[in-house]
Amino acid sequence: MKIIFCYWDNLIEPKLTSAFENMGHTVMPFREPLREKDYDTDYLTKLITFVRAQSDVSFIISINFIPIISRACGFLNMPYLSWLCDCPCYSLYSNTFAEPHNYTFFFDRMHAERFQSIYPDANIYYLPGACDAMQYDNLFITGEEYNRYRSDVSFVGSLYAEKGAHARISQSLPPYLMGYADGIINAQLNVYGYNFMEDAITDAFIEAFKKHLDWHMAPDYLDDARSMIADYYFGYRCTMLDRINTLRAVSERFDTDLYTTSDTSMLPDIHNKGIADTWTMLPKIYHCSKINLEITSKTFKSGMTQRLFDIMAVGGFVISNYQSEIPEYFTPGEDVVLYESIPDLLDKISYYLAHEDERNRIAENGMAKARKYHSYELRIAEMLKQLPA
Repeated sequence: MKIIFCYWDNLIEPKLTSAFENMGHTVMPFREPLREKDYDTDYLTKLITFVRAQSDVSFIISINFIPIISRACGFLNMPYLSWLCDCPCYSLYSNTFAEPHNYTFFFDRMHAERFQSIYPDANIYYLPGACDAMQYDNLFITGEEYNRYRSDVSFVGSLYAEKGAHARISQSLPPYLMGYADGIINAQLNVYGYNFMEDAITDAFIEAFKKHLDWHMAPDYLDDARSMIADYYFGYRCTMLDRINTLRAVSERFDTDLYTTSDTSMLPDIHNKGIADTWTMLPKIYHCSKINLEITSKTFKSGMTQRLFDIMAVGGFVISNYQSEIPEYFTPGEDVVLYESIPDLLDKISYYLAHEDERNRIAENGMAKARKYHSYELRIAEMLKQLPA
């Protein structure tokens, strides 16, 4: 097949491109800057012109759903495949989303089921993340690099303080509504593997929330206030508190490195290593860390993160919060270790730091299973099955 891949500098793009090419397909990257995902007419014109200059293009693909690409594919009468890596993804509420030429693949099953219930006739599929099976084979770490990246415990990711709009709502909502919101967020902090925040939001709260924040949506977007409030206002705040609370507790007891651009002044015991380059640093950090933490965003409903697959791909040992999809694909205690509370996490870090052989065995099992059953080539094969013959 000849495929046009619309790039926007996501880390999955080159991995997916290589997998397509390994399978014998031709990938033509389209790299024009995208100023606006919905109505960038310059991007639309350039994409249509680019496609028309080729022959026998089978489909266009992107990471995440981008409405302006869907509009171009509707004009070209061509399939548009998108594989989500973010949750939430605001563009899914665009009225272009359910067009029949779109084939959208969700890494999170519960997220997929939700949109399947909204758009039962749309081409919506569940497809979990993947690992680059070649990452470990191509990994070379010098002695100096090993000393630089080794740590007892590490985490790579944002603290989410710069995301969401909790500060805005705390200034706009009256105290009784803010107390209700914080009550839901604080209750969710104690629950792993099930996100109930959306279910806890009442119709009365939604109406009051809209009134006080002057709520409005783009004219051609679905107004699903309950889901958006749960994700963008509650979910980001809950993730921030969860990561800060977890990393504070871990760093108070163990030598802990954090790779982030977030403010870490509230974590005096953490070693803030700054930003980690995706290509030159991340695989080495994951491989050299005795324990890699996976603290999943509370906006994820049930799915596994790309970080989990990337850690496993290079033979890293990972302890993750419980997510309901993880035991479907990896055996806890054999391929991965899961925690269900902060005290449980602290106990498991202590145990696995003291049991190196067991830690290495689990890391090797996880890598073998990820490489065998969760490669990008296998995911592409599942995607292509959904296209019309």
